[in-house]
Amino acid sequence: MAFNLFFKTNLVAAVPVKFDSVEVTITEGTNMAVDLSPDKETIAMDLQGTIWVVPVQGGKATALTDALGDSRQPVWSPDGSKIAFQSYRDGNYHIWSVDKDGTNLQQITVGVYDEREPYWAPDGRSLIFSSDRSGNYDIWQIDLASNLLNQLTNDPANDYYPAFSADGKQIAFVSERKKAPGVYVLNTEGNEQLLVQSEARLAAPSWSSNGAQIIYNFLSKGESVLQAALLGDGGGQALTAPGEDVFPFRVSWISPEEFIYTADGKIKRRKIGKKEADFIPFQATVTLSRENYARKKYNFDTLAPQPVKGIRSPVVSPDGRQIVFTALGDLWMLRKGENEPVALTNDPFIEIDPIWSPDGKQLVYTSDKNGNMDIWVRDMSSGKERCVLNLKESLKFPVWSPDGKKIAFYQPAPNGYGRVLLNMIDIHSGEIVTIDENLFDGGRASWSPDSKHVAISAVQSYSSRFREGISKIMLLSLNKEVKQFVTPVPDVSLGTRGVNGPIWSPDGRMMAYTMDGVLWIVPVDEKGQLIGPPERLTKELAEAPSWTADSKSVVYLAVDTLKQVFLADGRTERWRLSLTWQYPKPKDRLVVHAGKVFDGQTDSYLEDVDIIITKNRIKEILPHQADRQGKLVDASTKTVIPGLFEMHTHQNATFGEPLGRLWLSYGITSIREPGTDPYDGIERREAWASGRRIGPRTFISGGHMEGNRIYYNRNVSSPSGGALELELKRAVQLDYDMIKTYVRMPDLMQQRVVAFAHKHGIPVSSHEIYPAVSYGTDGVEHMGATSRRGYSPKLTALNNSYQDVIQLLAKSGTNITPTVSLHGGFSAIALSNPSLFDHPQFKAFFSEELIPELKSRATRTVEGNPHFHSQYKNIQNSVKALLEAGARVTPGTDSPHIPNGLSLQVELQCWVDGGVSPYEALRAATLWSAEAVGVGADLGTIEAGKLADMVIVEGDPLKNIKDALNVQMVIKNGEVHKIEDLLKRP
Repeated sequence: MAFNLFFKTNLVAAVPVKFDSVEVTITEGTNMAVDLSPDKETIAMDLQGTIWVVPVQGGKATALTDALGDSRQPVWSPDGSKIAFQSYRDGNYHIWSVDKDGTNLQQITVGVYDEREPYWAPDGRSLIFSSDRSGNYDIWQIDLASNLLNQLTNDPANDYYPAFSADGKQIAFVSERKKAPGVYVLNTEGNEQLLVQSEARLAAPSWSSNGAQIIYNFLSKGESVLQAALLGDGGGQALTAPGEDVFPFRVSWISPEEFIYTADGKIKRRKIGKKEADFIPFQATVTLSRENYARKKYNFDTLAPQPVKGIRSPVVSPDGRQIVFTALGDLWMLRKGENEPVALTNDPFIEIDPIWSPDGKQLVYTSDKNGNMDIWVRDMSSGKERCVLNLKESLKFPVWSPDGKKIAFYQPAPNGYGRVLLNMIDIHSGEIVTIDENLFDGGRASWSPDSKHVAISAVQSYSSRFREGISKIMLLSLNKEVKQFVTPVPDVSLGTRGVNGPIWSPDGRMMAYTMDGVLWIVPVDEKGQLIGPPERLTKELAEAPSWTADSKSVVYLAVDTLKQVFLADGRTERWRLSLTWQYPKPKDRLVVHAGKVFDGQTDSYLEDVDIIITKNRIKEILPHQADRQGKLVDASTKTVIPGLFEMHTHQNATFGEPLGRLWLSYGITSIREPGTDPYDGIERREAWASGRRIGPRTFISGGHMEGNRIYYNRNVSSPSGGALELELKRAVQLDYDMIKTYVRMPDLMQQRVVAFAHKHGIPVSSHEIYPAVSYGTDGVEHMGATSRRGYSPKLTALNNSYQDVIQLLAKSGTNITPTVSLHGGFSAIALSNPSLFDHPQFKAFFSEELIPELKSRATRTVEGNPHFHSQYKNIQNSVKALLEAGARVTPGTDSPHIPNGLSLQVELQCWVDGGVSPYEALRAATLWSAEAVGVGADLGTIEAGKLADMVIVEGDPLKNIKDALNVQMVIKNGEVHKIEDLLKRP
């Protein structure tokens, strides 16, 4: 069974928290669903995850549920006494009901599966819904008296959005069946009939009250409309105008000719055949409770040595006497009984993910010494190294086979972000064989003792409708037997898919892995099949387990301490490690003679001034004077701006040494990483901060804190309170700069994260908007992007955000990073700006072959949607509306989905192209970003006392934002980097 542990932590003294509250009246909703009561008097609606009721003529709305259940898609019972809905209160979507007066809240379905889109049987005795409990979405029915479940459809494709006809004899639903997707009708005998065939995205069929027709939502090529199908006619009759932003939910019938639906942020009432719809106004008031808490303190001036916490991929030698790991970009070896490790490499490149050979005489690892991540082997006695595999792609996670003849590794696949090939190279012949060609972000492979089988951690989704699932053990064999998923505990995810197992014991009898944050072992047979119950080895967080050759002990990383646990008696030993880094301090006094200075605060320039820099800070800014004491940086014909912030990027060590130079070359002196392997991110933070590698400041979050289902390899599953508390403890011990909660974390757990984080001065961000902004979440990522609902509560299918989104963000003070470039902006700029790829940074860090690929991708995006430009404009309008409403908005891009570095420059161009002034865009990328991160006292502006992070550009970026790309020189922490030096490989 999964391990649960609750404890109190006194790692950091709690700081006092004060609360303010503000009321927000909502008059428009983004992607809200409604249902009309049987007596035609009352409308139930799900506004930002709360079930409300409002009179049919409109008026003040009354909340029936609280805000913490993410309650959606209400439907009245036939007698009008109850409302059923789907709710995420317990960490899965289940069917719930509440009486019409808000009392008697009841959970109807339970378990680890998702149940969605409820609909009452006409007799009120049962409910139908869609559920993924059979391996994909099917239509199910529950008898309310007995709670017995009955599966109504069982096609391998997804079936969802069921609706009864008025007489209860038929059910309409949407199906994704490959041969004939569309709207189907199921009768009481179990026979199915295709009603509407369409390749478009369909949703929410609803029978008219007389059963003569069905209305459904049709989304295709940038249009979301309601269409009608008369039984037998094949459907396709449009009932709404093409430009209307119709939300993908069921209509409610007032009569056979009139219905209620939601679109354009409104509740609408429309008669069939009538061109115009009437509005039903509503007002729903919510209260936002905001915390005023003390943010964590940064000391960028300390000269004291700092302990290294970025210990990446430690692995014990077969004899148990040494541990090799990556820190500060190099390989280090720690001998048992000694405190100080020995540096095995010492160069400006990156060496990561070492693995000992079975005899302990060699190491295999990856390094970018040749330009990208290749596979290298080091002889441990002589220190000689050789590159055994050099491909154009960056390779990952090499692992020796026990017979010493093969190395398994990952190679990026050509079919999408995160997709990889699991390959094997024969050491002697060099032959490469693919073991599996369609994996998503798999964990490091582990070999069976006979070198015939491989086990990895891989995600298995609950359905193809939604991507989230469970990380399980995937078993593969070299003789191409069918691959198989096995798991020690059903429906509980393994640890993050990196170096956290499964790890086969050398004797083949066990596998070690992490789950719920702690270390486990499970007995297996020679093919990896599980043959017994799992056993927990630790009560503390465990990362990167590795076996000694005698299979009697496992070495692991306990947050920031190396430990060894012995299986015989559970005894643990600590491996003491003394390794430090420190900030470099420039010794020169600099005088930057600036023709123009944008200080980050005002919309005009300081002109002809000297910026005096001593060590790493700005001492003063004075009118220019010749022959000032100090080293002159002549920017007399140039413009100086504060260093830019990239507020949303996901990085990893496989980008190699050039990554830091790339960011700086684009004028980006700070990046924010809301989601990364914590040890990878901290290694990067320490290497750049110490000057071991050239790069920007980075502010990291660790892995996405998740609920019970995950997707990305960095997602941390926390299905229990104990596992969550362990992760929160890690955030403090490793000194996270922020915490990122992800899409499957329920509101109650997210509220706990915010409370804990704020007591320790750490900000929290997520994809969620409400109720997240009501209990103090500091940031929101993306205007749209991934949502557990299948649609966004912030952005509609036509890229609109309505008054609820604008006001909740503006009134709460929550920072949003909208990633406009991700939502079509990069495609628009790539096609409209012919010189975008002509600058020297792109030519230095990216291949010529990438340019036509990016342009082709942009062309496909634009040409695939006839309404692309208008929908892209909708996102731009939302950013402008947020700024005009007083919201804090900062630029970020979700790179590397978009090329690193260039991404932020494109984001700024997207903002300005949408009507935001260059001043507002640059202020957001400097001062506002620094304040959102919590370093506004040190960064974000050019003024006396601030850190010397600034960019010298050619041109006038307050007039032409494209000039921000004309970087000539970057000063980071008082250290000068000329553009030509940043573009050179060391």
